[in-house]
Amino acid sequence: MIAAIFFALVVQSIIQLPQMVGDELDEATRERMQQREEMLSREMTRLLQELEQSTQEQSTQEQSGFAWGALLFAALQQWQFWAIAGALVLLFGLCWWLRKRSHEVDSSDEEESSSSDEESSSSDTEQEEEESEGEDPEDERDPGRIFAKRIQWPVQNLAYRSLVVEELVGDLLRVFQELLSNSFFPVLQPAIGVRSAFEGWSPRKEDVIYHLLVPLEPPRGHAFHLELGTVGERPAKDSYVRVELECTCRREQLGENMLCFLHHPEEELRRNQGPSLLGTLCTGSCLDVQKTARWLQNLVGSAWVEVPQWHHFDMKVLPSSRSCKLQLTDASRRTLFVEMMFGVRQGHSDIFVSSQSTEADFTPSTMWSESYAVAEVKFFRHVARDALRNSFHLRCLQLCARIMLGTGFSTCILKTAVMHLLTTVPLSHWGRRDFLQRILDIMGYLRHCLEEKRLNHFFFGNENVPEEIILPPAFQRAEPLNLFQHLAQDPAAHAEALRQFMELQDRLSRLLIFGR
Repeated sequence: MIAAIFFALVVQSIIQLPQMVGDELDEATRERMQQREEMLSREMTRLLQELEQSTQEQSTQEQSGFAWGALLFAALQQWQFWAIAGALVLLFGLCWWLRKRSHEVDSSDEEESSSSDEESSSSDTEQEEEESEGEDPEDERDPGRIFAKRIQWPVQNLAYRSLVVEELVGDLLRVFQELLSNSFFPVLQPAIGVRSAFEGWSPRKEDVIYHLLVPLEPPRGHAFHLELGTVGERPAKDSYVRVELECTCRREQLGENMLCFLHHPEEELRRNQGPSLLGTLCTGSCLDVQKTARWLQNLVGSAWVEVPQWHHFDMKVLPSSRSCKLQLTDASRRTLFVEMMFGVRQGHSDIFVSSQSTEADFTPSTMWSESYAVAEVKFFRHVARDALRNSFHLRCLQLCARIMLGTGFSTCILKTAVMHLLTTVPLSHWGRRDFLQRILDIMGYLRHCLEEKRLNHFFFGNENVPEEIILPPAFQRAEPLNLFQHLAQDPAAHAEALRQFMELQDRLSRLLIFGR
C-alpha cells in the first residue's frame, strides 16, 4: 500500500511538472500550485518515515529501491531544481520499481484475461501481438511501455463494427436511391464515416456512436447555393442552403420524362408531376434541416425490410430533430448506435455545411453549421498510412479524451491539439515506448495554449495540412483562427479553464497509476 501511494505521488509530480514551470499564471493559480507542492512534500516526508521503519524487513534490492525515494524527496525540497530536472530524476528512479511491478501486473493480467469472454480475449491478444511486432524486447523496461500496459484499454472492436455499419448504411442508401429515382427529393450520396469511431478511437468504453455524413445533391431541375453566414466570419456559424429552380425545357425536348418547373403551369405540374423540393423540404427558399431529418427517418422506417441484413437486427429510430439516429440490436443483445447526419459540400472540397447540432441554445431549422468532420477523418487516415504499425497516437488521444469527459474541454479542442502535434512530432516517435512522453506533450501543449489564450484551428491558414485534404481557397488564404478567443475576452472563463486543467492533471495521475 505504501509503495502504491509513493508511486502515485511520483507520477503526479511528473504530470504536474509542465504546469509548474510556467511564468505567466495568475496569482490565484500560483498559490494553488504552491499549496499542492507543500502537500506533496509533507506526504513524501510521512511516507519516507514509514519506509525507514520497514527497511529492516526488505531485501537488499528493495532497500536500494527505497533509497531512490530519499533522492527523489531531496529533489522535491528544492522545487526550482525539481522544476528544471525533476522529471528526469523521477523517471530514472521509477525504472527499478516499475520493472519489478511489471512482472506482477503481467501475471495478474493473465489471470483476469482467462476469465473474460472468448471474443474479448481474442481481440486483446491480436491487438497486443500487432502492437508488439517489430519492437525490441529490451524496450519492456521503458517507463512509457510499462505505463501503457497498466491502462485497462476497453475492447471496442471499432474497426470491425465500423465496417459492419458502413455496409449496412450503404445498403440502406441504395434502397433509398431506388425508391427516390423518379422523385424531386435530395439525391443521397454514399455515406462517409466520420468522427472518433471511424477515426479509430473513442472516449467511451460502451455505447459508442457511429456517425456518418450523407452528402446531399440537388435533384433534377434544382440547384443548391450556399450562403455561408456573415461575410468574413469564420467558422461560418449561420449558413443556409438556398434552393433554386432551374429550367429543364431543353431536357424535356430531348425526351426526358420531366416537366420544367419554371415554364409549365402549376395546374399541369400538380396533375402530371410530383412537387418540387421547394414544396416539400424547404421553408421559404431554404432547405430545412428538421424537415429533411423527418423525411430521412420516415424513409428508414419504410425501407428497412428491403435491406439484406434487416433480419439480423432489431431496428429502432430514435428521436432527433437534426439527424437520423438508429439503435440496432443483434441476436446476442449487443447494440449499435448509428447517427446519420447530412450535409452539402462546399464546392469540391472536404468541407461541408451539415445538419449537426450547434452549441447554441436555439438553432433555426433552416440554419446549417460548417463541418470539418470529413477533412478530419481524412487526416487520421493519412496519419495511419504513414505511421508505424504499432503507433500509439490514437491511444494517446483516447486516454486524454477519457479524462476530459464531463469537463469544459471538448473533444474538438483535444483533437485539434493532437492534430497539431502529429504534424510537428515525427510519426516515428508515437510508438508504445513514447506513450508517456506523448501524453505529457499533449497536456503540456494544452497548458501552453491555455496560458497564451490561443489555440489555432487546424484547417485555417495552416501550412501543415496534408495536400490530400481539399480545402476551399478561402481557408488557405485565411489568417489562423483562435479557438480560445473567448478566453482572451473573458478573464473569469480563463480562470475556470485553468482550474479545470488542474483537475485534468489529477484525473490523468489516477488513470496512469491505477489503470482505470
